[in-house]
Amino acid sequence: MAVDEPDNPSESTPREAELQRQLDGLQSQVTDLHKAREATDNHELSSEVQSLMEKLDENSKQLEQSAEKLTQLESENLVLRDKNQALNTASNKKRRFRTHV
Repeated sequence: MAVDEPDNPSESTPREAELQRQLDGLQSQVTDLHKAREATDNHELSSEVQSLMEKLDENSKQLEQSAEKLTQLESENLVLRDKNQALNTASNKKRRFRTHV
């Protein structure tokens, strides 16, 4: 008694070969779809990275401007502090002069 052997092996071999070709074609399509998806994902990531780089450049420029403004304000603050100290010294001298007189 034969164990599940096809009645006509010449018919099953072409069928198997056709199914294998279809399977290979489908696997190739899946591979191509994966590559296309990766390319799309990479493009989207690339766009996002570009956008973040532009924001970083903008923030860096703002930070640089803020640092320059801070330096300017610190300089003005020192000038005003010196003027205030000079005025306080003059005021103290006048007060001492009045108390002696």
